[in-house]
Amino acid sequence: MQAAVNPRKGYVLGLSAYFMWGFLPLFFKAMQSVSPVEIIIHRVLWAALLGSLLLLVWKHPGWWRELRDNPRRLGVLAISGSLIACNWLVYVWAVNNGRMLEASLGYYINPLVNVLLGLLLLGERLRRLQWLAVALAAIGVAQQVWQVGSLPWVSLVLALTFGFYGLIRKRAPVAALPGLVIETWLLVPLALGWLLLHPQAGTLQPAFLGSSQMLWLAAAGPITLVPLLCFNAAARHLPYTTLGFLQYIAPTLVLILAVTVFGETLAPATLTAFLCIWAGLLVYSVDIWRQFRRRP
Repeated sequence: MQAAVNPRKGYVLGLSAYFMWGFLPLFFKAMQSVSPVEIIIHRVLWAALLGSLLLLVWKHPGWWRELRDNPRRLGVLAISGSLIACNWLVYVWAVNNGRMLEASLGYYINPLVNVLLGLLLLGERLRRLQWLAVALAAIGVAQQVWQVGSLPWVSLVLALTFGFYGLIRKRAPVAALPGLVIETWLLVPLALGWLLLHPQAGTLQPAFLGSSQMLWLAAAGPITLVPLLCFNAAARHLPYTTLGFLQYIAPTLVLILAVTVFGETLAPATLTAFLCIWAGLLVYSVDIWRQFRRRP
């Protein structure tokens, strides 16, 4: 039996996930000496280990029996795990090939993909102010597309993979933590296979054991697992369209870090896009506030 929907809990979990993702660049900056692919490998391995330990402590009675008796759910989790792995891999490829602008654009398109999926596949409906918010956000994204000059495939892959990942986890009748544990363990053979094929990898060398790099990479487990856990739980308590708009928090925090901490220049065109997106967020927030006031 699924837990009752709790919008307040959903907002807390959703905000927590996106704030953690927004500050994630600080972690990657501290790991610049490690290959991005190896970081992803360790994210999978440490997240699988930590998730299993959490599952032993944070009891979910009957979760394994339910999966065993419903093998189709394992297939669903295999698909969602493949989607998140594809998302990570494309992002790493974009970073290694100097296409970070396209990667960042993907995370601005993603909330609009969430809205579209919610409308087309979940039967969700938008009120007038929400349609205005969607239009303002779309104008902001269009501004970014115009700045790039074309709609890049990297952006589409990142937006679609994470959009469908969230949709599948929202609809899958599996609790957040057991689902994440199964997802990560389904990725473990791929991660170990990559390490076996690359014995020269820096994290396989004797000097790596006990080093500060090992501690940083071990932290990749909770850094990966905790926000995903919050996101998956939030998806079960909020409309997918609302969850999509909350996602703008993460890239906005990344923008603030880029300008104030890492000294990057904010172009006028990019600032215009952000103003449109934040205007959409403001309109959407006003609509949500009005709805809360009308309810007991």
